Amino acid sequence: MKRTAALLLLPLAGALGAAVPAADPAGATITVTVTELRNAKGIVRACMTNDADSFPRCRGVAGAFGTTAQAREGSLSFTFHDVPPGRYAIALLHDENANGKADRALGMMPREGFGFSRDAKVRMGPPKFSDAAVDIGAKDRQLTIRMRYML
Repeated sequence: MKRTAALLLLPLAGALGAAVPAADPAGATITVTVTELRNAKGIVRACMTNDADSFPRCRGVAGAFGTTAQAREGSLSFTFHDVPPGRYAIALLHDENANGKADRALGMMPREGFGFSRDAKVRMGPPKFSDAAVDIGAKDRQLTIRMRYML
């Protein structure tokens, strides 16, 4: 009986300004360091998704995380906050001309840099989700992804 009364009073305590225990954070903080950037032109675009069918794209995908950072030669870092536990893959694009897309030569060969979590290999197209996927738990995590250039 006392437990029921306490549960009923908890919202009232919050409304009155009494101390209410803080809610647990929504998820982990994932810090990604991008290495081997060839120049400081444009921006670096990153997306992290748990949707295997949409990978490596995640624009407009529910539950996907996206961010951008001003490019700089060498390396840079960015952070995804409140990532729920699950299996995710990250795709990077060094959008050197900041036009919002991956430019290609002859319709196939990437002109700009790219990278994937787990340094997943690129063969005749982007890697499969399973090749780039990492398991994210409740603890914060740091990942490193090497930027690659073909031209």
